[in-house]
Amino acid sequence: MDEIANRRTGEADYLARIGIAPRNDVDRAIAMRRSLRAFKPDTVPHELVAHILRIAARAPSGTNMQPWRVHVATGAAKARLSTAVLAAHDAPEAHEQPYRYYPAEFFEPYLARRRKVGWDLYGLLGITRADKAKMHAQHGRNFLFFDAPVGMIVTIDRRLEIGSWLDLGMFIENVMVAAVGHGLDTCPQAAFARFHRAIREVLPLAESEVVVCGIAMGYAVPEAPENQLVTERAPVEEFATFHE
Repeated sequence: MDEIANRRTGEADYLARIGIAPRNDVDRAIAMRRSLRAFKPDTVPHELVAHILRIAARAPSGTNMQPWRVHVATGAAKARLSTAVLAAHDAPEAHEQPYRYYPAEFFEPYLARRRKVGWDLYGLLGITRADKAKMHAQHGRNFLFFDAPVGMIVTIDRRLEIGSWLDLGMFIENVMVAAVGHGLDTCPQAAFARFHRAIREVLPLAESEVVVCGIAMGYAVPEAPENQLVTERAPVEEFATFHE
């Protein structure tokens, strides 16, 4: 009971910090979805993961194509995957991104937002700009799925077009929001995409599958420094125009 009470207190504090008062359970799940980077080792039942994916698959997709594919790794399979990707992360050779996530050159307001969230996170961890080794090690924590018991690799068929990638994004969001409804937390991880070759050494990906991202899923460690990060959002007036 104490853990439940502490979680509710933590949720209330977080909602106050982001300035949102949910009006229903859907509001709450969306607002509480955040990328956390420290997880407990507690097992997540296979049936619960399957249930979350089943619910998430109600995401809309053009002509009901359902372009998502998910490889779920736990236990020994996740350990093998992490070992392979970490080795690639630590190797000196360059790794090619299978798709372009970011622009070749950042510009405002996106540059400032990117810099702020990065240094806010590193600040919580006590990592300075000069600590290249520590930054590399922290980035490598991605490939342990931040110690979460469930690691997912999300892929899409390389022959599909941008519309299907948009559909895939809605599916990924559904996975993360549905997880919140079951007391779980997640972290979407585009960092995995660069190491698609290492992933293929462990998981039986078809040649047509493009690695889009990973997703860590589990029960977060609420007191971990990195989990104190609160990201900002632009006000509605900044990104929406109402026409009457």
